[in-house]
Amino acid sequence: MIPGSSAGEDPPVGGVRLVVGLGNPGPDYQGSRHNVGFEVLDLLAGKLGGNSSGLRAGGRRLGEILRIPDRKWVLLRPLTFMNRSGAAVAAAADQCEVEPASILVVSDDFHLPLGSLRLRSGGTCGGHNGLRSIEESLGTSAFPRLRVGVGEPRGSAVDHVLTSFRSAELALLEETLQEAALAAETWAVRGASFEELQARTNRRPPQADP
Repeated sequence: MIPGSSAGEDPPVGGVRLVVGLGNPGPDYQGSRHNVGFEVLDLLAGKLGGNSSGLRAGGRRLGEILRIPDRKWVLLRPLTFMNRSGAAVAAAADQCEVEPASILVVSDDFHLPLGSLRLRSGGTCGGHNGLRSIEESLGTSAFPRLRVGVGEPRGSAVDHVLTSFRSAELALLEETLQEAALAAETWAVRGASFEELQARTNRRPPQADP
């Protein structure tokens, strides 16, 4: 069992931190609203570089790990599909000896308008299957999460998160992903207290024009 921690606490100083970007693997899902976590991770990887390796457990390849040179933090891209993200996160936490409070999960949120960011130290999954899977696998909901607004569905929520962004949304999306990547990096390098980072990150701008 991975050691638990109380929501609201800053992660222990000196330990490894893990940034997880959620999404579905494969070309069919590339660019979908459900994959904004992957896109934030790609921005971080492109900026910071690092050494990539496969994450394996129980004879299965569960994800990709990127270790940042000279930094005590790593990036994880689960390859288990969204609903089973917890298996990859739990395996990475075990192998990297990371506590839940030192895991930041970046995910989409269709309850938030496009352009919104919500950084929280813990809480419920809010109906997000990836977060639910992680909570079940870690045995706690006391891990930080950064939700990226992808706009409210006009019909089926399942269909909505699997669609691509409209051309009118792309400029706001790019700005939001850059802000999310900066927040994740700042959290990982301990550039501010969690409360200060929340104050700088959390925002609710207007949606892009339809």
